[in-house]
Amino acid sequence: MTRARVIGRRSGVLLHLASLGPGALGAPARRFIDWLVSAGFSVWQMLPIGPTGDDGSPYWLSSDYAGHVEYIAGDELADLTTDAAQCEQAAFLTASKHWLPDFALFEAIRAARDGRSWVEWEPSLRDRSANALTIARRDFAAHIVQTIAMQFQFDYQWQRLRDYAHQREVQLLGDLPIYVAPDSVETWAHRKQFLLDASGRATEVGGVPPDYFSADGQLWGNPLYNWEVMAADGFRHWRARIAQQLARFDLLRLDHFRGLESHWAVPMSARTAADGQWRHTPGHALLEALRRDGATEHFIAEDLGDITPEVDSLRKEFSLPGMHVLQFAFGGAASNPHLPHMHRHGSVVYTGTHDNDTLRGWLNCLDWETVERLRIYFGTRGDDLHATLIRAALGSVSAIAVLPMQDLLNLGSEARLNTPGTVRGNWTWQLPQDAMRDDLARHFAQLNRLFARS
Repeated sequence: MTRARVIGRRSGVLLHLASLGPGALGAPARRFIDWLVSAGFSVWQMLPIGPTGDDGSPYWLSSDYAGHVEYIAGDELADLTTDAAQCEQAAFLTASKHWLPDFALFEAIRAARDGRSWVEWEPSLRDRSANALTIARRDFAAHIVQTIAMQFQFDYQWQRLRDYAHQREVQLLGDLPIYVAPDSVETWAHRKQFLLDASGRATEVGGVPPDYFSADGQLWGNPLYNWEVMAADGFRHWRARIAQQLARFDLLRLDHFRGLESHWAVPMSARTAADGQWRHTPGHALLEALRRDGATEHFIAEDLGDITPEVDSLRKEFSLPGMHVLQFAFGGAASNPHLPHMHRHGSVVYTGTHDNDTLRGWLNCLDWETVERLRIYFGTRGDDLHATLIRAALGSVSAIAVLPMQDLLNLGSEARLNTPGTVRGNWTWQLPQDAMRDDLARHFAQLNRLFARS
């Protein structure tokens, strides 16, 4: 597959695949791509598409490689009675042999243990005793075969969706979480790559210090990487996970890019993320290895939060586009990098991300002083700020302008996808049945032409 880079000005829409409902990889995704094209958009940004936990968070995955089976369209399964599908399945199994057998076994054991985390399994399975794994493969053979079959069906449908997008000149922009979940096949099968104790539990976890979203910081709970081990083996783990994503996506957003320069390490016993400290990350060596693989030209750096000169220097050295978010722009300083007049050529601009309130919800909660600042900045009376900010994103010098689908629909806080620091009520928003309207497509097609993004 030839992966195209973004050339010239483009615009895209951020829509979580889960927002299209079960079976999204079939007709729902194709209809959305068709609507994007009719509206003048040529990028579809998704959130991570792997298997999630009970809370549905796409940033808390049990595998870096597997796809979420709920996205599979039951009426579009590959017909394995045909030679073509059998060849395709054989090629998939060969390409996936470095991760799929472990994932299928992990899922089978976890199901047999009532979903308990692998650190709570009996020591022989927890610690991957060869004899115990052999017995488990025999005892759970049917579950393993079914898991492998479903992962093939996911890949089969994904490749057809990708081809459908490319035929219509739509690029797919993926999202790579910086960390994996503690209860993941990666931590179980590759324990030395993480900072874990003898029982497999994290000794330190990831997060961020107090910030815009939380006075106590964000305590994510993901185990930290053992960067010393990773550097010693040439960053094998990271290079493999990146390669998997670039086999699916044209572009890839690196979540929490600042963590590749230094990461916030929080002791497992800490009650809040405020008790953590910054630790150096060998991100330069990692990115150099990924550049040799030809991967870095497809990256977008999520450079939000506490961005130091060192983080900015790392991004610039590898020529990675960064991000601007208009909801972060109007805090007062004229040099705020998120203000439209401060945007960088080659960057990506958003009205808001998956962690922000919707644009309408944000505007409804602004204080008088910020609203006045917006009115003066844009020279408007303030009764059309939603439309004004969307035009500001599309009119930015940034190479790509991305608008969350909720913002295109002018929805309020009831449509917010995620509130950082909370664990309930997130990731559940569904695209309304009548959302992809022709009149809305015509409106945005006109705007995309006006701002040279078609």
